[in-house]
Amino acid sequence: MDAGQEKKRLLVKVSTLYYMDGLNQQEIAARLGISRPQISRMLAAAKSEGIVQINIRNPYSEEQAYERAIAETFGIHDVIVVHVENADRQVIDLHVARAASALLESAIKDREVVGIMAGRAIAAVGSEIHFIGRKDVQFVPMIGGFGSDGGAWHANSNARVFAERLKARHLLLNAPAVVASPTARDFFLGEAEIADVLNAARKVTLALVGIGQVSEQATIVRSGYFSDVDLADVRKKGAVSNICTSFLNENGERISYDAERRMIGLTIDEIRAIPNVVAVASGPEKVEAIVAALRGKCMDVLVTDMDTAQQILEWHRTHPYPS
Repeated sequence: MDAGQEKKRLLVKVSTLYYMDGLNQQEIAARLGISRPQISRMLAAAKSEGIVQINIRNPYSEEQAYERAIAETFGIHDVIVVHVENADRQVIDLHVARAASALLESAIKDREVVGIMAGRAIAAVGSEIHFIGRKDVQFVPMIGGFGSDGGAWHANSNARVFAERLKARHLLLNAPAVVASPTARDFFLGEAEIADVLNAARKVTLALVGIGQVSEQATIVRSGYFSDVDLADVRKKGAVSNICTSFLNENGERISYDAERRMIGLTIDEIRAIPNVVAVASGPEKVEAIVAALRGKCMDVLVTDMDTAQQILEWHRTHPYPS
């Protein structure tokens, strides 16, 4: 047997020990008297020469095609697309929430400070997340409260739910999201306790946000704190998307609006500065808003469903940026 055949025989042996018998590289090195780096090089050579061929049974290939397409189109880190065949909106939203919770369970590290937004989508994620045993994790609301009607899903409540589920700590932002006047806003921001929470929110390393459409169904409008006059004002200025206290036009650009001087919470510029922003949004009514947020680089990861993913790409294709 020539040297080439002997080399091939050894590559087959090493590959069998690693892939079939389950030995790690150090154990193979000890057994064969070969250095661990050399074992690593041999495994790489076995793949490049076709001795090892890895086949992955992938039941999620269609979803992953849309994940790649959205990530590459908009230049974000990752996309998670959930597909539930023949399901109604409620079931789809549940599966989207579960996908986002699984992502967070992997993403949250020891001593992580996590920013939490208001909204039903965020509340649903909190209801699905499981205890993961991370140390010294803290959740921080990123916007003020929306009053009693939004009690179950405003940012304080959402932060509390996440903290309870993960046995972590949380802060409370004891201020409304929208106040009566700029003077009132200045008064609230002058309170050390409120200012400290907002400063903590600006320093989070991971944030979970929703994306709101600009309509009567938006969280900020349904709360009653954002009037019809305020809604008409932002619409007139081209707003199609709402994240925290900011509104975006269809190109993802932040717009200035009158009520902004009465808002208490993080702006989209402050959210963009957070190292890892996960957005959870789905549904046909939110497609335009999601595209605007993607164009505006407002997130690092998007969690959505298959139908919404398809519509995102189609809306972006049929509504190009102005020349």
